[in-house]
Amino acid sequence: MALEVAVKAAVIAPEVLGDCPFSQRVLLTLEEKKVPYNLHLINLSDKPQWFLEVNPEGKVPVVKFDDKWVSDSDVIVGILEEKYPDPSLATPLEFSSVGSKIFGVFSKFLKSKDPNDGSEQALLDELKALDEHLTAHGPYIAGEKISAVDLSLAPKLYHLDVALGHFKKWTVPETLTHVLKYKQLLFSRESFKKTKAAEEYVIAGWLPKVNP
Repeated sequence: MALEVAVKAAVIAPEVLGDCPFSQRVLLTLEEKKVPYNLHLINLSDKPQWFLEVNPEGKVPVVKFDDKWVSDSDVIVGILEEKYPDPSLATPLEFSSVGSKIFGVFSKFLKSKDPNDGSEQALLDELKALDEHLTAHGPYIAGEKISAVDLSLAPKLYHLDVALGHFKKWTVPETLTHVLKYKQLLFSRESFKKTKAAEEYVIAGWLPKVNP
């Protein structure tokens, strides 16, 4: 039976998949596990009544499990792993927080108007740490096999590429060869191509945050 899944619609095109990296993480997990689902695109500036009734907080993504709508991508991914254990996407505990600070420091650097506030260096430090981890353990975070931590990082690295490229003309340094290979590996997967937002929707999603 197909799961009901509600995710963000594109800011400028509510009939198209939007730019929420947490929504994409859930869709990636469903795709990698080959779990059938029905997609509901939610226009966050005009939320449908049924959606607010089942999910009063109005957050995305939400997935319906056994008549109960569940929010929070961490919780959703955990339930999917439990209910659909094959293929396993569980990440070994010691690797589960690799890259976990990247999205926060990227977001800070993207919004920064002060070139001397250290936000660019903070991002470079996190990417360098990721590169060192991949050098030792790659090609994926936990080795040869893709796991949940990769599916969490993939949409965030895509946002980093698109948004920093557009708003700051910034790209990941070529010296971080393992990070560059890793991104290529993730972005070329069928599951990623199928669930990613178009670049213009990622840019439209960040625009109000970059230029409030």
